[in-house]
Amino acid sequence: MSAPLDTTDQVSTDTAVVRALRKIRVPQTRRNRELALILFATLINGSAVALVQLGAIGAIDWTFMIYTAAIAVLVLALHVVLRFVAQSADPFVVPIATLLTGLGLAEIYRIDIAKGAEGWDAFSTRQLAWAAIALAGAIALVLILRNYRVLFRYTYVSGFVGLLLLILPFIPGLGTDANANVWVSLGFVSFQPGELAKIALAIFFAGYLVRTRESLTSTGTRFLGLTWPRARELGPVLVVWGVSLGIIVMQRDLGTGILIFGMFIAMLYVATGKTSWALIGVTLAALGAFLASRVLPYVGERFSNWLDAFNPDTINGPSYQLVQGIFGLAQGGLIGTGLGQGRPELTPVAESDYILPSLGEELGLVGVFAILCLYMVFISRGIRIGLAGQDDFGKLLATGLAFTIGLQVFIMVGGVTRVIPLTGLTTPFLAAGGSSLVANWLIVALLLRISDAVRNKPRVVIG
Repeated sequence: MSAPLDTTDQVSTDTAVVRALRKIRVPQTRRNRELALILFATLINGSAVALVQLGAIGAIDWTFMIYTAAIAVLVLALHVVLRFVAQSADPFVVPIATLLTGLGLAEIYRIDIAKGAEGWDAFSTRQLAWAAIALAGAIALVLILRNYRVLFRYTYVSGFVGLLLLILPFIPGLGTDANANVWVSLGFVSFQPGELAKIALAIFFAGYLVRTRESLTSTGTRFLGLTWPRARELGPVLVVWGVSLGIIVMQRDLGTGILIFGMFIAMLYVATGKTSWALIGVTLAALGAFLASRVLPYVGERFSNWLDAFNPDTINGPSYQLVQGIFGLAQGGLIGTGLGQGRPELTPVAESDYILPSLGEELGLVGVFAILCLYMVFISRGIRIGLAGQDDFGKLLATGLAFTIGLQVFIMVGGVTRVIPLTGLTTPFLAAGGSSLVANWLIVALLLRISDAVRNKPRVVIG
C-alpha cells in the first residue's frame, strides 16, 4: 500500500501546475486581444480609404485598397512574430499604431486625389512604401533584439551615433538644405536622420542616467520646499541644453532641439524623482526659446505669426498656412464634412505639418478627440511599461520613448491650433514622412520588447 501524498507536496504541485497554466494562457489571451484589436483597426482603416474614394471620386479604386491590405498583412505578420518570440508584450501598442498609420494614410490619399497626384509623385504612394519599410524594420528589431538590456552596453556608442546622425546634413554632398538643414539625400532616397537620432539619444540618456544617478540625486540646497542640485551637478543639463540650442541655430530646426532637450529632462526627472530638475529644465527651455526668438529671424517670425496670426499684413503671407489650418478646423465643426468631401488641400503642406487640421476638417471635433484619445492611450501604455520596468535602464528607456511621442504630439497639435508657436516636426504615425514613420515603428518595437521582458522576467536592477 503506497504512502499518502503529503499535503505540502500536493500544494506545491498544484501551485506549479497553476503557474504553468497561467504562463501558457495569459500571454495567449493577451495576443488574442491584440489580434481582435488589429482586425478592428484594419476594418476602420479600410473603411476610411473606401469613404475617401466614394466622397472624392464616387467610386472604389481597388488597386489602392489592395496596397492598403498589403500593409495590414505586414501588421498581422508582426502579430504572428509576437506570438512566438514576445508572447507577453503589450497588446494595445500595435493596434493603436496601426490605426493611426491607416487614418493618416487615408487622409494623405484624399489630399493626393484633390491635387491630382498619381504614381510615385503622390505622397500616399510613398507613404505606403515607407509604411512597409517601417513594419519590416519593426519585425526585424523584435526578432533580433531578444534582450533589450544589451543596449545598455552600447550607451556611449548610441550617443556617438545620435550626434553623428544630427551632423549628417552638414556633410558636403549629403545635405539638401530644404528650408532647414535636417535632410540627407542618398540619391535614390531622402530622409531626416534626426528622427533616428532621437532613438539613439534616448538609449544614450537612459544608460548615462543609470550610471550617474547617484551623483545627480545627491543632497543639495533646500529652498522653497525643494532640494536643488549643486552647481557642479548642472553640467549634463547645460551640455544637452547647449546641443539643443546648436540644433536650433545651425540646423534651423526648432522642433528637434526642443524634443531632444525635453526628452532628457523627462528622463532625468524619472531617474532622480526631483521636481527641481524639471523646473530647471522648463526654465532653460523658456530661456532658450526667448533667446532664439530675439536672435534668429526665422524663430522670431514664427513667434510673430503665432501672436498675431490674423494681422491683415501677414494673413496672406507668413501666417497664411496657420490661418488656413484654423479655418479648416472651423469648417469641420463637430462632426466634420465627411471623408473625401472637405477641402484640406487648400492648406499648404496639408499632408505633413497640417495633417491633423486636414483630418479635423473631415472628421470634425469628434474625430480629432478620438485621435487624441488614441495618442493618450498609446503614451499611457508606454509610461506604464516604464513604471513597471524590472530594471532602471528599461524604465528610463520606455518612459523616455513614450514621453518623446507625447511631447511631439503636444508640439504639433499645439502648433496647428495656435496654443504654441508651430515648429518643424511631424505628427507621429499620421503625417507623411518616411523617416518619422520608420522611427515611430521602431519605438513600437522597443516598447514591445521591454513590455514582454517586464511580464516574463523577475525584477532586477542595473546600475
